Amino acid sequence: MGSPGISTRNNGGKQQRLGITEPISLGGPTEYDEIKTRELEKFLRDVGLHESQEEAVLREEVLGRLDQIVKNWVKAISRSKGLNEQLVQEANAKIFTFGSYRLGVHGPGADIDTLCVGPRYATREEDFFGELYRMLSEMPEVTELHPVPDAHVPVMKFKCKGVSIDLLYAKLSLWVIPEDLDISQDSILQNADEQTVRSLNGCRVTDQILRLVPNIRNFRTTLRCMRFWAKRRGVYSNVAGFLGGINWALLVARICQLYPNALPNMLVSRFFRVYTQWRWPNPVMLCAIEEGSLGLQVWDPRRNPKDRFHLMPIITPAYPCMNSSYNVSSSTLRIMTEEFQRGNEICEAMEANKADWDTLFEPFSFFEAYKNYLQIDINAENEDDLRNWKGWVESRLRQLTLKIERHTYNMLQCHPHPGEFTDKCRPLHCSYFMGLQRKQGVPVNDGEQFDIRLTVEEFKHSVNMYNLWKPGMEIHVTHVKRRNMPSFVFPSGIRPSRPSKATWDSRRSSAEKSSECKGVSDAFDDGRKRKRIDDNVANTMKVAKSFAGSSLNGEFNEGNPSAGVFVGGVFASANLIGEPKEEKEESNRTDGINNIKSLAGNLVQNGELNSQTKDLSATNDAPFSKEAEKLAIEKIMSGPYVTNQTLLQELDELEDDFEYRNQVKDSGVNAKVSSVESTSANTTATSLANVPVSPPVTSSYGAGPSTSCPSGDLEELEPAELVAPLSNGFSSTAPVVQQKPLIRLSFTSLGKASGKST
Repeated sequence: MGSPGISTRNNGGKQQRLGITEPISLGGPTEYDEIKTRELEKFLRDVGLHESQEEAVLREEVLGRLDQIVKNWVKAISRSKGLNEQLVQEANAKIFTFGSYRLGVHGPGADIDTLCVGPRYATREEDFFGELYRMLSEMPEVTELHPVPDAHVPVMKFKCKGVSIDLLYAKLSLWVIPEDLDISQDSILQNADEQTVRSLNGCRVTDQILRLVPNIRNFRTTLRCMRFWAKRRGVYSNVAGFLGGINWALLVARICQLYPNALPNMLVSRFFRVYTQWRWPNPVMLCAIEEGSLGLQVWDPRRNPKDRFHLMPIITPAYPCMNSSYNVSSSTLRIMTEEFQRGNEICEAMEANKADWDTLFEPFSFFEAYKNYLQIDINAENEDDLRNWKGWVESRLRQLTLKIERHTYNMLQCHPHPGEFTDKCRPLHCSYFMGLQRKQGVPVNDGEQFDIRLTVEEFKHSVNMYNLWKPGMEIHVTHVKRRNMPSFVFPSGIRPSRPSKATWDSRRSSAEKSSECKGVSDAFDDGRKRKRIDDNVANTMKVAKSFAGSSLNGEFNEGNPSAGVFVGGVFASANLIGEPKEEKEESNRTDGINNIKSLAGNLVQNGELNSQTKDLSATNDAPFSKEAEKLAIEKIMSGPYVTNQTLLQELDELEDDFEYRNQVKDSGVNAKVSSVESTSANTTATSLANVPVSPPVTSSYGAGPSTSCPSGDLEELEPAELVAPLSNGFSSTAPVVQQKPLIRLSFTSLGKASGKST
């Protein structure tokens, strides 16, 4: 028998504890939960999230065919390498699946993530991306074959009988791959190279998730729901800095552990309740992190300095345990936090019969949400080049977000759209978009604007450094206002009229605005909740700075709290937030208390709870009140790791291309970058790159006359003449005259869009 309050699952007569803490509640479903769960399951079926039986059979056939192909491949290469006939006959390779297909939550047309495991003599470069690629290219059922050998996790992408396949490769230290190979054993990683460890990680993590959830069916339904919700709300994309499939699976699995007897209706509600209250960067973990015996590095902020700078740690449960969400930035974390809050409000409204499942899944109106956007257009000369170019540009788009926020001292916030758009009138072309807004809670000084030309130039330079660049691969970055958004971004190419039926978001926005007191400055017009989210991010960085200053050999200095200071090379000021003094002092006291609590040692060693946390045993009594649940969540976040967060993470990720500021581009790069042309040049304006902080900040971007589009709808972002910055990021040179147009973003035009169109 498991101990009282411990989440367990019967595994062959043996009770298995799931999770590193006590569950919050062991309560079973109510009649209401059963009704709402049936409604949810019907909703998910009606929107087409389940594949047909015919497609399921086809997938099985394709996987069988793929397994046969790799077995023929390994025998062919073993013979070509001169192995004896016995080894040739015993030669074997095996296909494993992972990701959404292995978890059982894939939908129609989804990719199948697969892993090919081969013997020690079958190399990745020569045999997998060489001979196997050649074999696949000669098969008529294989189309759109696209190898990506230089990726962080090397992959071969293709379609087999119309089914999309992502194929990874793992070379084991075995001479013969047994048909009953168990890759869940840590010994499988013995003598494996880094790329093999990463490739195996997908399968090992997926299998471990299924072992660590108390009810697989409830987990799958809840995960289908959350994946669909994330896609509708625009927060499903690892490459854009949001969360991908594995991240959402881990978050849902943790909720299943905390409420092991709950049905999907309650699991969805508690997902939002828990993660709305979650204090990032406290990590989400399904099990204790084990050191292992192979010496591989695992996620541990107490030992690894880089791990301290992760914003939203979601830790994989298989050795070596790693943070699966390192792509999350301060911008995307803020957006996801807002969405969790929205989901929690709707779930509470559903309990009061004031909302339904349709309300939760209302799509986010991205192109109505902001007044200003960046449009990133790319094109190439043929389909293959465009496919390669797209993959590279998509992998770099997150850098643009980081650069903009860093170079504007986090005053200009970015919201990347996690997807591409194509204009049917322009073949071999696609576009990406990014919403822009001024940070909420900062006083607006009329006439002050952002100048991000040099930022965009650095980004384009890094993109144009693509090793496989070919003539015709181009990238253009333009500023477009909401009212002039191109029609191809809308369904059917038609700009929608204002919806006659108010959405939850519009009602929520109206309620927030009506709750504001008269006479409050424009800095607070977008609602206290958004400001509180921004303040939380700022306070987290402030606590991190204090912790880093005391623990990292005095790398940071406290300085005068009322003056501007440098935090990881990024200018910050104690009065940037613009909050009242009393509110700020209370916030500081709260942050100090929380930090002391974390640093006081409420740590979990080897997954064992301390006595304080163990007092929080869940029972089968009446459901917890919200206050009790809040206390339970606080206890869960009291360990096991202390992390801290600063913008140093972003600096580290920008390190590879930041030296560009002190370099002169060669003629080849100039030829590619100079292909960007302005749409027109008829009027002139002056833009200053001042940021409204105290003390005043001098920009490093330069300023001067600019040429803008007469219609004001589309402005090409062109660089200022390069100036050598000082080590602190500021320039000592005088402003220079510009010959190219620049982006002109007024502080008064960068708020979140209201219900009115502009």
